[in-house]
Amino acid sequence: MTVASGMSGATDFVPTTVDADAANDLVAALRSRIDGDVDTASRRLAEYSTDASNYRIVPSAVAFPRTVDELATITDEARERGVPLHLRGAGTSIAGNAIGRGLVVDTSRHLNRIHSIDAEARTARVDPGVVVARLQDAAKPYGLRFGPDPSTWTRCTIGGMAGNNACGSHSLSFGRTAENIVDLDIIDGLGRRFTAADDLSVVPGLNEFVRRHLATIRLEFGRFGRQVSGYALEALLPERQHSLKDLLVGSEGTLGVITGATVRLVPMPNAPVTVVLGYPSMVAAANDVPALLACKPGAVEGLDARLVTAVREAKGAAAVESLPEGAGWLLIEMPGESLEDALERSHALVAASSAISHMIQPDAALARPIWRIREDGVGLAGRPGGTQAWPGFEDAAVPPDRLGEYLERFEQLTAKHGIDGMSYGHFGDGCIHVRLTFPLHESGKGMRAFMLDAGDLVAEFGGSISGEHGDGRARGELLPKMYSPAAIEAFRELKALFDPKNVLNPDVLVDPAPLDLDLRRPHALPIPRVRGGFAFEHDGGDFTNAVHRCVGMGKCRADNGGAGGFMCPSYQATRDEKDSTRARARVLQEVANGSLGPGAWSSREVDESLDLCLSCKACSTDCPAGVDMAQYKSEALYRAYKGRVRPMRHYVLGQLPRWTPLMSALAPIVNATMSVDWLRRLVLPIAGVDKRRRIPRVAPRTFREHRRRAVRRGRAVAPDSPVRAETSRVMVWTDSFSNGFAPGVGADVVRVLEAAGLEVVTPEQSVCCGLTWISTGQLDGARARLTRLMDAFAPVVDAGVPIVGVEPSCTAVLRSDLLDLFPDDPRAKRIAASTFTLAEVLSSAAPVKPADDWSMPSLDGVELIVQPHCHQYSVLGFHADRALLDAAGASVTQLAGCCGLAGNFGLEKGHYETSVAVAENALLPALRQAPDGARFLADGFSCRTQAEQLGDTTGVHLATLIAERL
Repeated sequence: MTVASGMSGATDFVPTTVDADAANDLVAALRSRIDGDVDTASRRLAEYSTDASNYRIVPSAVAFPRTVDELATITDEARERGVPLHLRGAGTSIAGNAIGRGLVVDTSRHLNRIHSIDAEARTARVDPGVVVARLQDAAKPYGLRFGPDPSTWTRCTIGGMAGNNACGSHSLSFGRTAENIVDLDIIDGLGRRFTAADDLSVVPGLNEFVRRHLATIRLEFGRFGRQVSGYALEALLPERQHSLKDLLVGSEGTLGVITGATVRLVPMPNAPVTVVLGYPSMVAAANDVPALLACKPGAVEGLDARLVTAVREAKGAAAVESLPEGAGWLLIEMPGESLEDALERSHALVAASSAISHMIQPDAALARPIWRIREDGVGLAGRPGGTQAWPGFEDAAVPPDRLGEYLERFEQLTAKHGIDGMSYGHFGDGCIHVRLTFPLHESGKGMRAFMLDAGDLVAEFGGSISGEHGDGRARGELLPKMYSPAAIEAFRELKALFDPKNVLNPDVLVDPAPLDLDLRRPHALPIPRVRGGFAFEHDGGDFTNAVHRCVGMGKCRADNGGAGGFMCPSYQATRDEKDSTRARARVLQEVANGSLGPGAWSSREVDESLDLCLSCKACSTDCPAGVDMAQYKSEALYRAYKGRVRPMRHYVLGQLPRWTPLMSALAPIVNATMSVDWLRRLVLPIAGVDKRRRIPRVAPRTFREHRRRAVRRGRAVAPDSPVRAETSRVMVWTDSFSNGFAPGVGADVVRVLEAAGLEVVTPEQSVCCGLTWISTGQLDGARARLTRLMDAFAPVVDAGVPIVGVEPSCTAVLRSDLLDLFPDDPRAKRIAASTFTLAEVLSSAAPVKPADDWSMPSLDGVELIVQPHCHQYSVLGFHADRALLDAAGASVTQLAGCCGLAGNFGLEKGHYETSVAVAENALLPALRQAPDGARFLADGFSCRTQAEQLGDTTGVHLATLIAERL
């Protein structure tokens, strides 16, 4: 490989290169020596070409070691061939310090064991790929936890935290990662294996290095707690116990490969009290921090009015109603020996502040929504005013006593450069987070100019260019603004002691790459809307803008300590980066930059990447950047198969509502055929269905047929009947699945609404939302069906009659996909605004309300296992349903995760194993552990089908549960 000989700058930097023959030899050697995968497929390389930063560098290969010995073998083989080595955990690095040319090694896939927890010593022995959430879960029974808690704690790894010296909100209480590591097992760039603790002699020449640079170290390093940029040379001082492990923490993989760690654990704090202080501005809030630190708070987080406004607009006014008056706030956690002590300390803190308003909340459950404002705001800060904002100058820190003045100057600097960003962060540590609207779709010039000026500003305030995320490719070039030439030379000498061949994560920290080299976004070309496709209105009608919403924060990889979650079901099943929302976005970004060639839409890379996406839409809600992979998949399939023959499953499962009338007419024959095991196994694969599946029984009489008979017999109101003054009218819409497979559910919805004093009508004709066409990318067919739907529904909603959907996924189409497919048709907006769920109507969240004498039947003593449908969770919301059940007295266990069937996904050949694995994440364990007599409640037809086929459990719709008690 080739390296630069001098300090990098915009003109003299020579990037590290990789000899192709050496890389091929390395791959061959590793495949013969280790059991872990060594992948060179173009799709895999795309997935690992970037992290959560602005950069894209395609590696030569990606390795997944299964043991520490395999990791050592990888290190040895790479060093012998001079192939650069880049260690990676969850890939959530914002600075680009987990990517590079050469070999990328993912430790999170297999090197993720917690070997032991010593409760008495308060330590744990872990692999580098252990996710922090897993460690917290394992330590909790002992009343312990790992102290640092970065916002990515549900997916970041211990090795990654050690690489960047991560901190989080509670560093005032628990310190940085460096203060929470007992020792590190290391392999350095010379192949030496040692345990790094408080002994410098294990690295020859290190003691002499300290003596030679003692004056520089004392003058320039360790000036305040969040000085994370560069190497932590202060750790080598005698008064710091010559701490080799503290030096290596934060070295970003440039000095050694971490193969294991002993970490400190701390007692879980007693329930702390939350204090919210309101100020006239963020600058005023920042100016108050020094006085508050004297009160020894556990956490001090800053939150400004623009973030609060963004949360209010995205989540509703109720999401922020708990905040006191102000235009800037400090969210403070006050610990104590007891609740009384914490309250006393909280009142003292308020007295010491200059806040114009305050709130003290001792109840942790009631305080949770307050902290949620901060969490939700983090994602929304990525799109100020609807414009894409980027990391880069993400986490600069200054001494807390200068924070207010720095913030004021920083705002002036962003205004001067014509860019925007919402600041928030760890004010108690002087650390500010911000994403900025660099015009990266044009070039990196604007970013470079701002970063150079911002580096000068931080240096002027005696701050650190990085306060917790590391320097990486984003900020390494700025280090000479913060450190003297003597310090920069010391960095080079230190690197040479550990890694003289410059194999370990080159181009970072020492001889760093220019900060505008290898940027991802400028190389992506626009992909404008095609006729018949999605509008992507919020992304300027450009598919490229849409997929670049993903900046790699990795929430789709969240572990949650084994608690599950809706996003991303396939990743939770496989734990393979390929199956995360982020990886799919990365591959689609490769389509945009042209690297997959002119036939990219129908390429193997795109097909493999999207294959296991369940189209659950959970990412549209859970992803901080608002990525909607279900929509992107549909668009990609539409473009890939436009004018081409499709797989048989698209014609059968993707157009199932087309066939249900025929199936209903032949119900006895269809049901009899599907009940014969050998015949079912013979027929289903022809239709693209896995032979292990069973087709739900077809109803011999549809809901519409039942309804027509009821009208003829005078037991129901005809669609065109006049509205009586003493009632309110609603239209119940039974989708194709409810109509043909579960007509009783539609009948129960009608019965419940009529019992609630509402007048019910139903459409005269069968009306389909085209959901299965959408999920298989048959958008022309979907648009045709939705056009007919609007023709039928627009006069109804224009007459003031709301629509009540029966099936959550189909109801969600009218609230989401309809708008994106028909952005210019005003009927779409009116229908979307007039579509509701049964729970929303019964809880008075719709324009029509139940009669005054209506009351929800009692569910006292009823034990419910509740599976919200994914589209219900992501588009409609489950709040009204949960409130209704709680008010009725039911005991509710609400599942957090996809059922795994997801419409046609779990039926298709090649998806059965994944479908079952997803069901094992939440649904099947809950059914197995359900108490005797518990009922399974699921409005989704797919969810009930999955529970019946895999869990031998019959589920009920909310309407059926209520109708049983009328």
